[in-house]
Amino acid sequence: MPDPVADPVPDRCGRRAEGCDLCEAARITPWFHEDDLCWVAECEICATPMVVLRWHERAPSDEVRAALHTRLAAVVAEHFDFEHYVDDNMRNIPDHYHAHGRPVGGFFGHGRRRTGA
Repeated sequence: MPDPVADPVPDRCGRRAEGCDLCEAARITPWFHEDDLCWVAECEICATPMVVLRWHERAPSDEVRAALHTRLAAVVAEHFDFEHYVDDNMRNIPDHYHAHGRPVGGFFGHGRRRTGA
């Protein structure tokens, strides 16, 4: 069985949902990372880094979720000047897995400094 983290299943990677903003993956805010599993960009609404699964799925496996959170943590460490917690309560787009790296003690990232990296 292929490892979904190291080598995502091609048919899943191509699966998109009509009308899903996350499937569209429009580059309307800064992007910090992208690979075959996910992309990490600044959330348009809350100005925190957000990791987005490349294919349309609500509940990825624990292994995939851990890999996504690892990539998010790396972006926060490199580009943002705050400690974070992972918030994967998918409020506005509940059917496509994504998670935010929110500042500890807060919810929004507005006014938070980004590092020079």
